[in-house]
Amino acid sequence: MQDLIRQLLAELGEDPTREGLVRTPTRVEKSLAFLTSGYRANIDEVLNNALFTVDYSLCEHHLLPFFGKCHIAYIPKTRVIGLSKIPRLVDVFARRLQIQERMTNQIAETICQKIDPLGVAVVCEGTHLCMSMRGVEKQNSCAVTSAMLGAFQDNARTRMEFLELIRLRTGTSVPNTPGLACVGD
Repeated sequence: MQDLIRQLLAELGEDPTREGLVRTPTRVEKSLAFLTSGYRANIDEVLNNALFTVDYSLCEHHLLPFFGKCHIAYIPKTRVIGLSKIPRLVDVFARRLQIQERMTNQIAETICQKIDPLGVAVVCEGTHLCMSMRGVEKQNSCAVTSAMLGAFQDNARTRMEFLELIRLRTGTSVPNTPGLACVGD
């Protein structure tokens, strides 16, 4: 990979042996290894059996980061997840070449598979550098995606309570339709 990065630097008209660029291939390789570490993560190890009786991701289209907030709620049936495990689970899916819509669904589906709750709700708000740096070049855009499963999908009152809690906490308007992705400026 380092040779490929050196070649890319040369194709850009840069001297890969220049003092400021000599270690760049090593740094880029380490950066990509970290940014994609979710592929090497074992979800069961991440959750660490912390089940008792939820930063950023890398756009798979442009290899540019997107970052934001992930709001997660679930209604337990018999088991719950240790609270510190939820952000770790988000990191597993965020640290992959990813799109926000898929990541949102993967988080919700994994919680369903691991603890079989009455319902799971996941809302992700993301700022995508591929939208602000290139293409549409919208500096203050935000994409919002949601996944509502079980009681959050079937019961409008339960869903609205979760969405209202997000709105009160963040001041963000969240779509009321499960799976809807909206982009605002």
